[in-house]
Amino acid sequence: MPLLEPNPRALSPGRKRTPAPDRVPDLQARGTPRRLREDLAALIGPEKVLSDVSDLVRYASDASPYRFLPQVVVVAEDVDDVSAVLSYAHGKGREVVFRAAGTSLNGQAQGEDILVDVRRHWVGVEVLDDGARARIRPGTTVVRANAALAPHGRVLGPDPASAVACTIGGVVANNASGMTAGTTRNSYRTVSSLTFVLPGGTVVDTADPAADEELTRAEPRLCAGLLALKAEIEADAELTARIRAKYQIKNTNGYRLDAFLDGTTPVEILRGLMVGSEGTLGFLSEVVFDTLPLDRLVSTALLFFPDLPAAAAAVPRFNEAGARAVELMDGNTLRASVRVPGVPADWAELPKDTTALLVEFRAPDEPALAAYERAAGEVLAGLGLVTPVPSAVNAFTRDARAIGGYWKARKAFVTAVGGSRPPGTTLITEDFAVPPARLAEACAELLDLQARHGFDAAVAGHAAHGNLHFLLSFDAADPSDVERYASFMADFCKLTVERFDGSLKAEHATGRNIAPFLELEWGPKATELMWRTKELIDPDGILAPRIVLDRDPQAHLRGLKTIPSVERIADPCIECGFCEPTCPSHDLTTTPRQRIVLRREMLRQADGSPVEQRLLEAYGYDAVDTCAGDSTCKLACPVGIDTGALMKDFRHARHSPREERIAALAAKHFRAVEASARLAVGAADRMGDGLLERVTGLARRAVRPDLVPEWLPEIPGAAPRRLPRTHRPAAAAVYYPACVNRIFGNPDGTPGPSLPEAVVAVSARAGRPVWIPEDVAGTCCATIWHSKGYEAGNEVMANRIVEAAWGWTAGGRLPLVVDASSCTLGIAHEVVPHLTEDNRALHAELTVVDSLVWAADELLPRLEARRTVGSAVVHPTCSMRHLGVTERLTAVAGFCAEEVVVPVDAGCCAFAGDRGMLHPELTASATAREAAEVTARPFDAHLSANRMCEIGMDRATGRSYRSALLALEHATRP
Repeated sequence: MPLLEPNPRALSPGRKRTPAPDRVPDLQARGTPRRLREDLAALIGPEKVLSDVSDLVRYASDASPYRFLPQVVVVAEDVDDVSAVLSYAHGKGREVVFRAAGTSLNGQAQGEDILVDVRRHWVGVEVLDDGARARIRPGTTVVRANAALAPHGRVLGPDPASAVACTIGGVVANNASGMTAGTTRNSYRTVSSLTFVLPGGTVVDTADPAADEELTRAEPRLCAGLLALKAEIEADAELTARIRAKYQIKNTNGYRLDAFLDGTTPVEILRGLMVGSEGTLGFLSEVVFDTLPLDRLVSTALLFFPDLPAAAAAVPRFNEAGARAVELMDGNTLRASVRVPGVPADWAELPKDTTALLVEFRAPDEPALAAYERAAGEVLAGLGLVTPVPSAVNAFTRDARAIGGYWKARKAFVTAVGGSRPPGTTLITEDFAVPPARLAEACAELLDLQARHGFDAAVAGHAAHGNLHFLLSFDAADPSDVERYASFMADFCKLTVERFDGSLKAEHATGRNIAPFLELEWGPKATELMWRTKELIDPDGILAPRIVLDRDPQAHLRGLKTIPSVERIADPCIECGFCEPTCPSHDLTTTPRQRIVLRREMLRQADGSPVEQRLLEAYGYDAVDTCAGDSTCKLACPVGIDTGALMKDFRHARHSPREERIAALAAKHFRAVEASARLAVGAADRMGDGLLERVTGLARRAVRPDLVPEWLPEIPGAAPRRLPRTHRPAAAAVYYPACVNRIFGNPDGTPGPSLPEAVVAVSARAGRPVWIPEDVAGTCCATIWHSKGYEAGNEVMANRIVEAAWGWTAGGRLPLVVDASSCTLGIAHEVVPHLTEDNRALHAELTVVDSLVWAADELLPRLEARRTVGSAVVHPTCSMRHLGVTERLTAVAGFCAEEVVVPVDAGCCAFAGDRGMLHPELTASATAREAAEVTARPFDAHLSANRMCEIGMDRATGRSYRSALLALEHATRP
């Protein structure tokens, strides 16, 4: 064991607690049973089998109110792996559930036996026919697929609110639709073809002309059975009419029985049945979509009504006017949305009954949009709108920022409302549809039903399609509260079916919580046909049992998860998974959601239990050490949960008093530390990479990998000892070269000036000279200490840099230009909580400007490009995203290159100062997809604006990244 390995118990919750009824039992502390683990490891390889209790716990939760611990998790790489697992399950009588993003709201992504991860290795989009179609792998998010289609002016039909995180496999398997899809643009209507693996291992590509012939040869019983069911349904006129009627409104409850009516061959029938089958009939390995036009012109309004019925009554009028989307948000939803960054603060003062409609028209050209706006104006003239708060303008706009804000609030419905639920309560998301003409009536009945059962639910939804969602919270650990929920559900389902002939699941699919009510909606005849369909396709019942079909009338009350209170910053988390795609470690160890899920399981356990001990042993590396601390999870989370900040707190908790003292001492004497580091880098350049790699490798093993950086060949030589000379009197700004640019020089082999020399030169060239203070040595943005959780050192440096900056800038009269985006973020924002009261006042007077903003806003208008390169690819850093300056990077790059490419898969490189040297595997995993995109073609320049991120991208791509300011200086040099 390394000398300074931290004690896992340092992260123990510590406080006394009552073990939760749904805690993982002590008997499962050792994880997967040995025989199962060894069987699967021998079958597909041990690296694809996750078996520790920590692995099982982090996969046990999804965005639903349910929680089931799998026996083992398999990370499948290809169809062969899937087929092998299915074959094994057949032979051993086991069950299999497929999981991609885990954003499903009804427990579809959970299993109690073999859980197969089909996200990690299943990402990819192939644009076909100039965008008219797209072949997409199931682990690809909707946002990623649409990004590939956007240059072709096309888009997918389904547009769920969780598009940033949900994957194509889940979208098709649940027939998810969203804001605009309705019944005509959903997966069932827009999927061109599917490739899937049946439970018996047969692979079917529905686009193959020989597919039916091959399927008949491989599975004759299945083909004959499908055609027999088709004939039986078509012979029953009443049943046929009922099936057609059920899909006149949105409906994802049960299997798509209209597949038997729409398909003429077994393969065509299966193509339809697979859509919305929730992984119970087969595994979708590839989907080909027919895409739709991306109408780029948009006019949108957020309209406020006195109450829910009044808003619902206006929906048909906007439908008649041609609105693409009519979204409803009730008062509870609007008030909860104040938690979402950018939402007007005065929404918190909205009256209880206030309800809003988000109405949007989209068109391909100006005349069409103008016609829509005239029609919308006529509708507005006849409405009884209210203006309960100043921000309620009740008017249509084309302003992209305002429209984006409206949609951000709407899409945050589940997370914003869920984040404001009472602590310790479980969130239920319901989803139903009624004929759109009866929406107002349904709203009134729903409000009355909620009141009778003591709920005050938040309501929102796709009002244009008669589809509403509402959220309930209750205490899953309190039997009386569970009974209250059960009573409400029974009455709600009867109301929806018997009063409105509605759909109990409009777009979230049956899942576990509506399976017991399937027969109530469909009747015994149609329900029995669904059972027969399942038994025909999956006769051994190995795929996702109890998710669509369940004869237990109490099945929806089984597996409800308790939500123990954890650290305050993480308590609002509803485990939605929106944070996961942006997390640098999501393919290596854990994600922000999983870090919180694991923490909650610790709190479910008795103090010191075997399960808690195993979780703590794994948590140090899996959660704390391999968190990049970039906090992009905060940007992705609709309510701004910063799991990165939590991990920094945990790093601090693991520090010994001695480590804290040493870190503080380094901050106090940073001038000497900085000079020593520059000398060491210079000496290392002469010693050679091989020797340094061996020396640091030995030190890492002896001390601790999280304390001793690994030497990387990509690390450049030392920066010049002296900064360029500048003059204060004529300066337009104070220029602060970050310590990383005072220690490290340009990429090896890169000719020309250093970055500080380039910034000084190009600023003077534009007539905006800058001044570098003579005493910058020994100062830092404090990120070094902040990112590692060294509180005392952080406080020392945070206060030092603010005091110095205030003096340099003459009390804030000049802007402070910082040449590394992470350092800009540190000085502008991250130091504030660690300042003294007096220094907070000084900080408030500072104007901290990133060098990209300085270049784009102040220099470019005054410069002439004398030479440009053909193409440049840029790496926007996570700090740029936090600062909102990514477009400045592309502006500067565009000044220097004829073509600028931002990789679709660009994300945090996870180098995170020195974390990429402490854990190189983290950067390798985080950059894999971006690197593949960058290296797929040649570029003349590779640009960013943070030296350590550039080193990380050098290592990932084998290409040489440099600051965009260096490129700007070269492009404008006389």
